Amino acid sequence: MSHDVHLKSVLMSGEVVAGTMIFEFFTPGISKILSNAGARFAIYDMEHTGMGFETLKWLFATSRDSSMVPMVRVPTGGYTWMARALDLGARGVMVPMVESASQAEELVRACRYPPVGRRGAAFGFAQCDYLGGSVVDKIQDYHARTVLIAQIETERGLENAEGIAAVDGVDVLWVGHFDLSNFMGIPGQFDHPDFLAAMKHVAQVAKKHGKIAGFMATDKAWTERAKSMGYTMLAAGTDTALLQQALSELIGDIHSAT
Repeated sequence: MSHDVHLKSVLMSGEVVAGTMIFEFFTPGISKILSNAGARFAIYDMEHTGMGFETLKWLFATSRDSSMVPMVRVPTGGYTWMARALDLGARGVMVPMVESASQAEELVRACRYPPVGRRGAAFGFAQCDYLGGSVVDKIQDYHARTVLIAQIETERGLENAEGIAAVDGVDVLWVGHFDLSNFMGIPGQFDHPDFLAAMKHVAQVAKKHGKIAGFMATDKAWTERAKSMGYTMLAAGTDTALLQQALSELIGDIHSAT
């Protein structure tokens, strides 16, 4: 069993798995830095960053000798975004603003080869680490290792969360908290009873259908809150905020030193 398949099996068992999301630091050393920090996965963001496929391929290449599993958030759930990211070596794909079961079914088809999906074949290239071998075995392995993350971050997605969770092939329901609060008409009000109820609902329907609930926690309080609700795939903060916070504290220490 490959490391990738093992991570997915651990994730789907409900064990807490910690990783991070990367929005800015697309550097050759980042995968090893994250691995050294204990991150089990990294989700590289294409939705808000302007990062392109060539950079993504390069980032995935730097992960080959790392214990950290590389994933990506694509800008949209279109086939060309998802299938191409997988061809380049993504072990998981996060899709923003998933709003219906029918949309979720299309996402599954984009990630799976026939007969369960409609993904085009590109074997022997980046996703295969440029190795040959049995195509039948590869298809089975890639289906087993690929994590499909559906983001619940609109009022429509929240309304249809149970239907999305019921779709075979969707692995994780991930709450995008800022967008969800915006679409609920309570922007940034994360202590609002309606927002807290929404988070609990997503975790509950995920568990009901044998899926995992995911969340990006930016501090210890968020981590504790999410874990208490049943979220087990957790991304630790953002790269930009973590660097700025740590640097600000150290610069403060320099100025205050006597």
